[in-house]
Amino acid sequence: MPVVHDVLIVGGGLVGACLALALQRSGLSVALIDAQPPQPVSTGADWDIRVYAISPGNAAFLDALGVWQRLDPQRVQRVESMMISGDRPEGRLSFSAYDAGLRELAHIVESSALQRALYQAMAEADPAHPAVAKRAINLEVAEDCARVELADGNLLQARLVVGADGGNSWLRQAAGLEARITDYQQVGLVANFETAQHHRGAAFQWFRDDGVLALLPLPGRRVSMVWSTTADHAQTLLALAAEALAAQVEAASSSVLGSLQLITLPAGFPLRLAHVPKLVAPRVALAGDAAHNVHPLAGQGVNLGFRDVRELVKVLAARVPGQDCGDRQLLRRYERARREDIVTMGLGTDGLQKLFAARAVWVSGVRNSGMAAVDHLPFLKNLLIRHAAA
Repeated sequence: MPVVHDVLIVGGGLVGACLALALQRSGLSVALIDAQPPQPVSTGADWDIRVYAISPGNAAFLDALGVWQRLDPQRVQRVESMMISGDRPEGRLSFSAYDAGLRELAHIVESSALQRALYQAMAEADPAHPAVAKRAINLEVAEDCARVELADGNLLQARLVVGADGGNSWLRQAAGLEARITDYQQVGLVANFETAQHHRGAAFQWFRDDGVLALLPLPGRRVSMVWSTTADHAQTLLALAAEALAAQVEAASSSVLGSLQLITLPAGFPLRLAHVPKLVAPRVALAGDAAHNVHPLAGQGVNLGFRDVRELVKVLAARVPGQDCGDRQLLRRYERARREDIVTMGLGTDGLQKLFAARAVWVSGVRNSGMAAVDHLPFLKNLLIRHAAA
């Protein structure tokens, strides 16, 4: 008789791997497939250009799963404060973990290191069922289970199929779930630099005429840059020699950390907003970028995905005896629980992007005055920090 898994996860990135591990530890039968699973990465001295600001709440969740302990503490940097500058001198806003009663606002972690730690933990939790490097080509939903056909002709069956397969999710399309895409016509340019001055655990962000520039602290005198800018400007920056690019970033950041030296080749990725009205369909649920894409200016994309995982695990753990994982009521409960967080972050980042992209003089005055006003409201600032730290 064919095996019917409790949960089949399509997509083995950070969110898919985290969900697989969490469900394995809860005692469910889990299968994980990915057309192109993450490749092994070097453990050498090179720094990954893709980093994430992991919230304290998600760090605690990863710690409970036995993942956080696998990270090299010398490669993880705590963010203790953040300085945000508008496009006028009066536009200033600062956040402090200390003032909010927290140890840190976030942890900066390399994507490859976190991916490796997740896969190590998965292999130990369930060595008999490793991730399968297969491409799904067809979805069929029956009354008792869902069936996913693979490119090699094999068939996998599960009570619930979760799409964690990214912004261009195959499962989302196969399940007939709509995604409303807004292309920002921007590129997120990423690179790492050595700095003349120590960042002291501070992150910096500038809202500029040419986009949003952020410098995130890395261990030692290093920072990770994310410059969300127009496609043309990004191509100009990518074409620069290392010294010229470092000079451009130093000037754009007002030399806040002194001179810069490029230590990784820069890369760019397109930016977009994806609103997915429904996160579930019969025996199907979405998580991570398959369920939402937001502008990176708040650094909350992967945190939203991990919070998806936490909620779905919670909902499945609370099911009554005899209730299978694909039960429609369970999936609706998950969808309702995640809606506010996703919508709030999507509207908030989209609104900020549009507000600072507007060139009207009166708009510039309003947005910068607004930043200054918020900076003088400790209660509101701490409320924003608490939401981002969840």
